[in-house]
Amino acid sequence: MNFTNERFEELRGIFKSQRLPLAFVDLDAFDANVAYVAKIAQERSKTVRLGSKSIRCEALMRRILDRSPVYQGFLTYTIEESVYLASKGHDDFIVAYPSVQPSDLELLAGLLKGGKQASVMVDSREHLRVLSNASQEFGVTYSACLEVDLAYRPLGGIAHLGLRRSPIRNPQEALELAIYAKGLEGVQIDCLMGYEGHIAGVNDAVPGQAIKNFVMRTLKNASVTELTHRRGAVVSALQEAGVILRVVNGGGSGSLISTLADDSVTEVTVGSGFYAPGLFHYFAEVQYQPAAYFTLQVVRKPAHNMIACQGGGYVASGPVGADKAPLPVMPAGLKYLPLEGAGEVSTPLILPDGCPTLELGDPVFFQHAKAGELCERFNDLYLVQGGEIVDCVKTYRGDGQNFL
Repeated sequence: MNFTNERFEELRGIFKSQRLPLAFVDLDAFDANVAYVAKIAQERSKTVRLGSKSIRCEALMRRILDRSPVYQGFLTYTIEESVYLASKGHDDFIVAYPSVQPSDLELLAGLLKGGKQASVMVDSREHLRVLSNASQEFGVTYSACLEVDLAYRPLGGIAHLGLRRSPIRNPQEALELAIYAKGLEGVQIDCLMGYEGHIAGVNDAVPGQAIKNFVMRTLKNASVTELTHRRGAVVSALQEAGVILRVVNGGGSGSLISTLADDSVTEVTVGSGFYAPGLFHYFAEVQYQPAAYFTLQVVRKPAHNMIACQGGGYVASGPVGADKAPLPVMPAGLKYLPLEGAGEVSTPLILPDGCPTLELGDPVFFQHAKAGELCERFNDLYLVQGGEIVDCVKTYRGDGQNFL
């Protein structure tokens, strides 16, 4: 990780005169991540779908798509977001989460009538019936993507490692739902998604945690073997029953290599890896370069070995824990006060020995724990390349968009 005091001095010079707080993307690191993912996917002759919720900046998604033909389509998080991206000229959407509200299904019908490729996630008969009924009202045939649960459940199911989303787990359950869909009008299952979140989003090479890393890698390896077999069996069962799957989607940033090695998968989704936020630093299988940051100004010196920054309480979603706090990365070695942490309007930090001198107004640099959530806090992303600010682009928020 390039979180050195030399790097801090370079960035301090770049942002010293800018209004803070702000967020920025290091394009040198960002482009390196884009090239890294593309190279691995090309070696496997697979394509990469953009996980939009982890990027939330149309300009940067366009930059990725322009870099290589290996990048095709979006895994969006709402139908409304898909409509927004379509208005920017984009196409090929899989909506990663189901929706049953009529207004959403009307928007989805509008995309289809406009000639866009768009599929919505399903995992139950209820989802399919809602789509079938809506198809009669809006005069379209909906494309559905069946999500299969890929959680790892060793010890006879006593333990559970993975997400809690789809109830469809095995070939028989998937086949029963596909057969049910064939009996409905106005909806067809033509995509399949199996997301191994417990592999794609969990670190397994954290410095100083050798035993935990070993246990996690052991569980991951066992899970990859099991889920690869099961996902392949689901795909084979559907194809043998005459279901034509135009897409079999899997993976995530942390499972890039193992997912692409699955012969049943046609594409992998990547999002967080392009920014490489705080929770995406330490994977044994893949290596990304931290690229997205936010910057706060020093406004107080409560003690000789402390500073306080304005703002900073940008805590990530998920189970409450210290790992969801932003990561102060430069100057190197900054620490939170345990009783205050990242504050709503003030964030005190303990300075390490040998810390560069920090004056009032100086910038301090952080990474958000997650990727796209950073963009919900800022209207703009400054783009830095070659030691200078080269552009400033709008986030979803800056473009007046708020989907969840």
